[in-house]
Amino acid sequence: MKKRLLIAAPSLLVLIALLFPLTSANQIDPPTKPKAIASVIKPRPLKTDAKTNAYREQLAIAIQAYFTKAIAQKKIVGAAVGIVKCDSMIYLGGFGKRNSKQDATINAETVFRIGSVSKGFAGILAGIQVEKGLLDWNDKVIDYVPSFQLASRQITTQVTLHHILSQTSGLPHHSFTNQIEEGLDLETIAGNFKNIKDITYPGTTYNYQNAIYALGGTMIEKVSGNTYSEEIQQKIFAPLQMNTASTDYESFVNQENIAYPHRKRYGRFRPKKINKKYYNAIAAGGVNASITDMAKYMRFLLGYNPEVLSTTVMEQVFNPVIKIDGHHKYYQKWAGHQTSHYGLGWRIHTFKDEYAGAQNTIIHHGGYVNNYRSEIAIYPSEDIGITVLFNSPTKLARTVIPDIHTIVKHIMELPEEEILLVSSDL
Repeated sequence: MKKRLLIAAPSLLVLIALLFPLTSANQIDPPTKPKAIASVIKPRPLKTDAKTNAYREQLAIAIQAYFTKAIAQKKIVGAAVGIVKCDSMIYLGGFGKRNSKQDATINAETVFRIGSVSKGFAGILAGIQVEKGLLDWNDKVIDYVPSFQLASRQITTQVTLHHILSQTSGLPHHSFTNQIEEGLDLETIAGNFKNIKDITYPGTTYNYQNAIYALGGTMIEKVSGNTYSEEIQQKIFAPLQMNTASTDYESFVNQENIAYPHRKRYGRFRPKKINKKYYNAIAAGGVNASITDMAKYMRFLLGYNPEVLSTTVMEQVFNPVIKIDGHHKYYQKWAGHQTSHYGLGWRIHTFKDEYAGAQNTIIHHGGYVNNYRSEIAIYPSEDIGITVLFNSPTKLARTVIPDIHTIVKHIMELPEEEILLVSSDL
């Protein structure tokens, strides 16, 4: 006879009943600046005990219910989910199929393309160069990319690394993203920016970019002496033991355990061809990773690998630079949302904490490439990280972060008296 700890079933059933169905100018400082990130990145190892194991078991049940329902409703083909609490990976798992026409299922080692979640890696990698003294946030792009030219020569000489990573270069929204997707090299695109007449002074406006953002990767290459792929492998992937992460098409397609992209047509998801888009602009959208890789990365972002990057410089990467106006973006519709800003490869949101009644900071980014969809969010004050990777476009991505966060918070905060000792013959 074996004994195991379980959380009282009624609590879990109530949770699931509540959750389903879910619908869910110059460089400026925000008017209401969130609490400094470094001040809340305080490594606190999560103790492993019987109570914690019981919570993890019930968390797994709730997560499985959530994604099983999404698959049954044909909202997704499959997904991989990673949740980190303190220095522990409290949940790693996969759901659904890698390819809808085959039987192989997604697991924690299945590799996905993560799209613009790659931008956060670029911000961190640039921070590593800054910490080493090889780059400065105020270094001018033209000093490293001589072909770089805007319509105004004066403005060209003012654009810095900080501007391009904070999406405040002065170019209009998504300038020459089409040329990235057509496969042009970055040096050529850098010279083509001179044909865009509608520009503003750097640091004054937020306009989301891929092409000029990717020049941050070129600057990293110039000071490191490595290709971007070599540098991210040496400085991030290897130290964090992200063993399946890569930044090129060949490495991705030559792995056996990969998720294939899908698109819904006539009510059915169909597998699509894996393309090479954004592997010419890795900093903007070219990283491949499994959910296990992403969990290791989130643990680092929570401050548990300071040997890779100090929390002091990480705070600079996470510092809100410019406000993202409006109320129509999906993350601005999350419950309790107050403000959104862009940092250096990251969106920084403030929310009214429904549990504590205080302001909470969330470091977040989403990604889309080649019909893959991804979401990552770090809750520094709670020591929680959540990443979800999908192998299809899905509206579920718009709410999956707050949905999963609600599940985690509910289960982790259940009172101890609701834990029952259950005996069963196994």
